[in-house]
Amino acid sequence: MAETEDFVGQEPYPVDDDLFKEPMKKRRRSDRDQRFRAFPSVEQSALKEYEKLESRTRRVLSNTYQKLIQSVFLDDSIPNGVKYLMLLTLIEKPSLDPIYIGLFGSTGAGKSSLINAIIQQAMFLPVSGESICTSCIVQVSSGCCEQYEAKIHLLSDQEWKEELKNLTKLLLRTEDLGGEDVDAWDRDDAVEEAIWKLQMLYGNGAEKKNYEELLRAKPRGKIPTSRIITLKAEEAGELSVKLDPYIRTKRRDWDGEAAATHIWPLIKHVEVTLPKSELIPEGVVLVDIPGTGDFNSKRDEMWKKTIDKCSVIWVISDIERVSGGKAHEDLLNESIKACQRGFCRDIALVVTKTDKLHLPEYLRERKVGNQAIQSQREAVLERNKMIKVQRNRVLKEKLKRKLPADSKVLEASDLVYTVSAQEYWQQAVLTEEETEIPKLREYIRKRLLDKKRRMVTKYVTEAFGLLLLTDSFSCTDNLPNEYLHMSGLRGFVEEKMQLLEKAIDQCFAPIMQPLQEGVRNARTSYRRILGTCLVRSRGNQGFHQTLKAVCLKNGVYASRTLARIDLNEAITQPIYDQIDPVFGGIFR
Repeated sequence: MAETEDFVGQEPYPVDDDLFKEPMKKRRRSDRDQRFRAFPSVEQSALKEYEKLESRTRRVLSNTYQKLIQSVFLDDSIPNGVKYLMLLTLIEKPSLDPIYIGLFGSTGAGKSSLINAIIQQAMFLPVSGESICTSCIVQVSSGCCEQYEAKIHLLSDQEWKEELKNLTKLLLRTEDLGGEDVDAWDRDDAVEEAIWKLQMLYGNGAEKKNYEELLRAKPRGKIPTSRIITLKAEEAGELSVKLDPYIRTKRRDWDGEAAATHIWPLIKHVEVTLPKSELIPEGVVLVDIPGTGDFNSKRDEMWKKTIDKCSVIWVISDIERVSGGKAHEDLLNESIKACQRGFCRDIALVVTKTDKLHLPEYLRERKVGNQAIQSQREAVLERNKMIKVQRNRVLKEKLKRKLPADSKVLEASDLVYTVSAQEYWQQAVLTEEETEIPKLREYIRKRLLDKKRRMVTKYVTEAFGLLLLTDSFSCTDNLPNEYLHMSGLRGFVEEKMQLLEKAIDQCFAPIMQPLQEGVRNARTSYRRILGTCLVRSRGNQGFHQTLKAVCLKNGVYASRTLARIDLNEAITQPIYDQIDPVFGGIFR
């Protein structure tokens, strides 16, 4: 298509369908500049260059397409498959899919406080106090809207009925409990959770009713037929007040709470959209992900899909639990699995609440150097530096064992961030830079820039390939007719398929031995693994209800507050341990 260059800059021919209308629309300059407000000038220049290159490529494709549809090369003598190929390739692609950054942590780790600091809206999302907060997935992004907006997505009627059936089955009295009331049970957390959800939605005494009675009962909160509740406000604080009862949950004093609180068990996830931001670029979505999932199948399914959708995962752990706690290790393992599945490209450990330090105790136990510590600030910075070095080394070693040697995340010089959202606002001990909130914003911008660069490179490459393909269709001198052409194409494809089959055989050959070894290990260790999953350090009183919940959910029990139980995953882990290094090197 040598003449393609002549098309650049010309107005396209009118086309009846809307296939190319959107790419050809020009944003007003002020709109384009608004989208770049979160970037410094150097990064703005790079983004503008990427957009110019993408825009020019789209224009060339559009003009080429419109020229071709009038030419002899797309008349009825060309097979329909070729037309379809060209149309399929030219269908508009979005400029950039959103980048999802998942904040993955247990309750109280400081995820909501961190998001509030990053978007610079203190107390926008409810933070932990005496209540259990943010107990559903919450997505926060900036957009083109002028108002603050939130959409609360509810479970469908059928999805709730499925959970209701499981909850009532879980609360059925066993024969050995006789006629005792539910309140007199030796309850465990699974039962407490079930009772709490039913009472929240249907009122006190709901836990004593059966499935059919609850189906006839009227929920205490108003449920829209669309199953979506939309909230809007002019100011951040106004939306925060409206949003609070939907994502803040309490286990007591329900009667005095807003009616919105009563429908919390039906909430699937929440989407919050901010107006144009100077801090968070358009196209970035911060996702507050609870640590373990949910008893409801659909919410738990969404929990898993959300993790897989994130191209970046920050594992959030507060300073008091990062050294001795096990929770963040489990979350790190879950994040590494997301990397192995291919979509997640970056993992970082974000240590929160780093301003918390008892100076006399720290000085007594300090084992680093002889330099005297003169202030709380010096002690906090020294401890943060030590944690960074230690945890960065441990995390990198863990990633090296699990991921291919050329994985992008292994190139990162810093995998650990030590932040303090409280000090970001107060700056009583640390400066704004020392809280590392600005560093996380820079991290976000760089990931967006990197993704934009990769997307434009891929798009231009695909466009160039397409233009070469269309050019080959115009060269009919060496082809007697289209049948010979298609025959040659078929032969080419068949040859490449044979080569691909050989390559696949070569890929699977090294997998078989570790796979068989992993299966043998799983067969010999499953009893020990199951025993580890089903033993509790604080005693087994009432634990039979949790086991019942595990059975009801086919081997999986997910609670908002407890460690996740997944028997299926646990007993197959020896297989993954064997094949992960080989598997990760083959599939990206």
